Amino acid sequence: MGRHPKPPHARVGTRPEMVSEAVADAAAGGTQSIERAIALLLMVGRAAPAGARLADLVAQSALPKPTVRRVLLALVRTGLVDQDEVTRRYHIGPEAYVLGTLAGTRFGIHALALDGLARIARTSGDCAFLSVPRGAFSVCLHREEGTFPIRTHVLQAGDRHPLGIGAGGLALLAALPDEEVEQMLAANAEALETQYPGYSVAMLRDAVADTRARGYALNPGLYVAGSWGIGMVVLGPDRRPVGALSLAAIESRLTTERQAELVPLLKREAEALEAHLRRPPVEKAVTARPSLPRAAGRAVAKADP
Repeated sequence: MGRHPKPPHARVGTRPEMVSEAVADAAAGGTQSIERAIALLLMVGRAAPAGARLADLVAQSALPKPTVRRVLLALVRTGLVDQDEVTRRYHIGPEAYVLGTLAGTRFGIHALALDGLARIARTSGDCAFLSVPRGAFSVCLHREEGTFPIRTHVLQAGDRHPLGIGAGGLALLAALPDEEVEQMLAANAEALETQYPGYSVAMLRDAVADTRARGYALNPGLYVAGSWGIGMVVLGPDRRPVGALSLAAIESRLTTERQAELVPLLKREAEALEAHLRRPPVEKAVTARPSLPRAAGRAVAKADP
């Protein structure tokens, strides 16, 4: 008769408890790998916008260099981390940004800003926008239609431009420390020269100074002629810029006199949003309303926030 292999617990020198211990060890190893990946992902995120060097991540994590490199490669493959081909530094990847945006619709600035954006659009009659920083860019998360028949369709939710473009992007750029402003301008210099003819590094540097002195950002039709915008930065609990509220209108609707009327509205909503962001997470979840799709208005003229 042929011999049949014995089950693992029946083999010589192997007890059932040994098998259980081996399974537990394997599970623990998997958990440890996940914890290491999460820890390194957080370290990369905290290094923004300059990015994280491999040597720094090794030192901070106290892990062997081959282990750190292996985990980072896995994060790069999933899109959670990016590696700059020139500097070799690691940055938060596109998939991490998507996850953050999805989470933001429930707890973050997106959901918390919706009521304020609706008030801005209703009071002004113009389109209102929420933009957030992503590295050297600003990304539009939401647009709220106003009632005025001439509406802007240049900026849609999901659009991104270099920091400094448009009123929202300029408000975000001006709120950064001088050293970071220069880093952002250097990172976007080529894009400004090739894609944004109305802008330059020198002009944006002056615009940052004007924004700080004025107390709000002004886009006098630089991106699209005749289309103006004003913007106000939103600061997080750490006093770093986390978003900007802006509105856009044709030039005749953003005269100096009307700016004086609308800036307090933007400032009031920005301050209210900052207060919301300082609240505990549970309280934020209760006060935030869900994001609902809104019908696009008629495009009679284009304006840039």
